[in-house]
Amino acid sequence: MTRRAHRGLLWVGTLLAMAVPMTAVPVAGAEETPEPVVVSTAPPTVQGVPAYGEVVTADPGDWEPSEVTYRYQWLLDGEPLVEADRRRYRPQLEDIGDRLRVQVTATATDPETGEQTVGQATSETVRVVRGTFTSEERPSIDGVRRYDHTLVLRHGEWSRGPDRVRVQWLRDGDPVEGATAQRHHLGLQDFGKRISVRLTAVKEGYRRSVVTTARTERIGHRVPTRHTVTYRVETRGKVVADLGVFKKQVQQTFDDPRGWRGSGVAFRRVSSGGSFVVVLSEASQVPTFSSGCSAQWSCRVGDYVIINQMRWLKASPMWHQTRGTIRDYRHMVTNHETGHWLGHDHRGCTGRGNLAPVMQQQSKGLDGCRPNPWPTAAERHVPRFG
Repeated sequence: MTRRAHRGLLWVGTLLAMAVPMTAVPVAGAEETPEPVVVSTAPPTVQGVPAYGEVVTADPGDWEPSEVTYRYQWLLDGEPLVEADRRRYRPQLEDIGDRLRVQVTATATDPETGEQTVGQATSETVRVVRGTFTSEERPSIDGVRRYDHTLVLRHGEWSRGPDRVRVQWLRDGDPVEGATAQRHHLGLQDFGKRISVRLTAVKEGYRRSVVTTARTERIGHRVPTRHTVTYRVETRGKVVADLGVFKKQVQQTFDDPRGWRGSGVAFRRVSSGGSFVVVLSEASQVPTFSSGCSAQWSCRVGDYVIINQMRWLKASPMWHQTRGTIRDYRHMVTNHETGHWLGHDHRGCTGRGNLAPVMQQQSKGLDGCRPNPWPTAAERHVPRFG
C-alpha cells in the first residue's frame, strides 16, 4: 500500500472521528451560551524550499481565538501522507513533481468547561522539486602548463556526494573531443590556448551540478627559452618563389613547439646581421657556397642555411612517394639544415616503422622509417650550446 493510500484510510478515520460533535449538550433549564468558533484569519503557509533533501516547515497562520493548539497533516496531490503529521516535513524522492500542502487543525479549549471547538485551514499548494547541491571546493588543474606535458584534474568537493561525475576538458572554452579522462596530455592544438575542465556531477533526486575550473595561462613551449638566436633572410640567383611566404613559413617552423624551439632555442628574424643566415637560393647557385653542395639539394655551409628553391617549391621525388605534403617538406628541410647549424650531424633510421630523425636525409630516402618534419626526442639536445 502506498504512502498516500495508507494515509488516506487513516484520514477517513480521522474525519469520521471529527464528525462527532465536540461541543457540550446544553443542560435543561440552563441559559444557552453561543458555541465558541475557531476561525483562520490568516491561512497556513509552507516555509522553506519544497525540494528533495530539504525540510519544509508549516506556519499555522493566525486564528481567532488566538489561544489554540495545532495538529498538522501534510498532503500530496490532495492525499494525506503516512507519518507526515508533524510541523516539519522532508520531501521524499517519490514526491518530486507532485503538489504539497499542509492542513492545520486548530483546537480551542474552554478553560472553565473543558469543551473543545475545532477549525481547519489548508495552505496554498507548492510543487516539490529536485534538490540542489553545489561545489564547496572548486576543482583545479595540476601539472606543467607546457606543450607535451600532462595535466591532472583535481575534483574538489561537493556539498553532497555525487553518484557520478562527467569530465570534459575545454580549450579556450570549447570542448576537446575525446578529452573526458582524469588526465589530458597537451598536444599541438593546445599550444597557445587556455585549458580548463567542466565537471557535471549527477545525483539521484537532485539537479545536476556543473562547475568549471579556472582557465590556465596560455600553454607554452615544452621548455622555457634557454637560448635566443637571430637570423636574417637572403636570396641568391633568380627567385620566383614568394619571398614573403618564405619568410613567414620559415619563422612558423622556428616557432612551432614541435621544432627546435622545443629544445629551448628561440629564433628571431632581424633585418641585418644575425647569428646565421637563411638563404632561399636558385638551384644553380647552391654549389657556389661550397663544392660540397649540389644543385639538387639544400645545404648548410658555415653560418649559411641554404634552402634550394627547386626543393622548396616541389619537394623531392622520394617525399612525394610517401604522399607527404609540400608544407611538411618545408618544415623538414628548414629543420634539417638549421639542425646542422645547431651542431647536429646526419642520423640514420632507427628502425623500420619508426619516425625518421629530422637529421636523416629524408629527401633521398627513408630506409624503412616514416617521414617526419620535426626533431625526435633523441635530437632535442643542442650541441652548439652544450
